[in-house]
Amino acid sequence: MRTLRNLFAVRERLLPAPVAPGTPVAEVSGLRVRLGGRQVLDSIELTVHAGEVLALVGPNGAGKSTLLAALAADLPATSGTVRIDGRPVDDWSAPELALRRAVLPQSAALSFPFPVEDVVRMGRAPWAGTEREDEDDPAVRAAMAATEVTEFAARPFSALSGGERARVALARVLAQRAPLLLLDEPTAALDLRHQELVLRICRERAAAGDAVVVVLHDLGLAAAYADRAAVLHGGRIAVAGPPAEVFTGALLGEVYRQPVEVFPHPRTGVPLVVPDRTA
Repeated sequence: MRTLRNLFAVRERLLPAPVAPGTPVAEVSGLRVRLGGRQVLDSIELTVHAGEVLALVGPNGAGKSTLLAALAADLPATSGTVRIDGRPVDDWSAPELALRRAVLPQSAALSFPFPVEDVVRMGRAPWAGTEREDEDDPAVRAAMAATEVTEFAARPFSALSGGERARVALARVLAQRAPLLLLDEPTAALDLRHQELVLRICRERAAAGDAVVVVLHDLGLAAAYADRAAVLHGGRIAVAGPPAEVFTGALLGEVYRQPVEVFPHPRTGVPLVVPDRTA
């Protein structure tokens, strides 16, 4: 842990300033990404705002995780621009970028059997040596409580189930307290209760002013919890907007190559998306 803290304490960092809801936190313009000689993303235009949950949805291979990785500056753009906090991502140092965005990858793996609490505390490394490092303990406690992992704080990360590891990894991201959360399929390994828990956390973080971008396969979760959804198809954004407006049977049937029905929930009005098994 000392090594991690020293890594982020090498020099002065420009701390992120609070922003008003609706302020652009991340912007993608003309983004193209090629991987292995294949165009994975093409002509992507997207803005992520403070105070919103933005869901990236689409079939396998549509480019959702690639777009998230480009937003995180973990994957270089072939062309185009990605901005975080008003500046191109390449203009930020790694420690300064870590203060502004927190990333949850699809899989959580560690080579050493760190206790759960230490894994969560790793999320605080970017704040070492800053005026906010005094928040470490309360940030770690709050993140563990929110994700319901406090009871196994002392257990080795390697001894956890897949779903428990996923929640600990999310707790690390929450403890980082960055204003932009980038979550890649955070519900994939979770049971029904914890899927709902994770999306409620996303909504709570947005209500507190953060921007949350989450890759989801479950269109029902996206419809219920996202302010906006960007539907990716063939490396492009087919449509983006409120799920109630953009989730149509015609569009989703074309994108997923599967007939679907979309109808409002009888009590909440939230769109329900189900396969049309009569087609």
